Amino acid sequence: MAARRPSRPAYRIEVQVARPFRSVLRAAWLRRIARRVLAAEDAGPTELGVVISDDTTVRELNRRYLGVDEPTDVLSFGLGEEGDGPFALPPGEAAALGEVIVSYPTAVRQAEEQGHSVEAEVAHLLVHGILHLLGYDHLEAEDERVMREREEEILPDLDLEGASFNNVRR
Repeated sequence: MAARRPSRPAYRIEVQVARPFRSVLRAAWLRRIARRVLAAEDAGPTELGVVISDDTTVRELNRRYLGVDEPTDVLSFGLGEEGDGPFALPPGEAAALGEVIVSYPTAVRQAEEQGHSVEAEVAHLLVHGILHLLGYDHLEAEDERVMREREEEILPDLDLEGASFNNVRR
């Protein structure tokens, strides 16, 4: 009788890519990155939304919800801590973590400025956004150091240059 592998937590990751960017990014690739980040952080069963959008939409969200009327590269909107809601989750049920919104045009500009691929920049922004939802922050110097170190530990494991991450439609 074969030994059973331990079950992995169930991650429900909903990905929405705005129409202008569907020709360059694959939702399955974004889901794979998100799963790897959640697994690296030992997150339990989790629901997560990932949105790839434009500068105008991200700026409007930044203005409306954070009071900052300027574009940004990534926004994270958490849905609260486990146990914050009025109902307890059944064992094994996915907790709603939140949503990460990435501005694709900003990712393109930042990739060009920093001399790396757009895919690497999008992956970095997604990792950064998910870490925010998991409680990391960078308001204080020490917190920024911890978050940056965690990003630097996770990003190499994503194998961004590998052919198995065929995230770009050709």
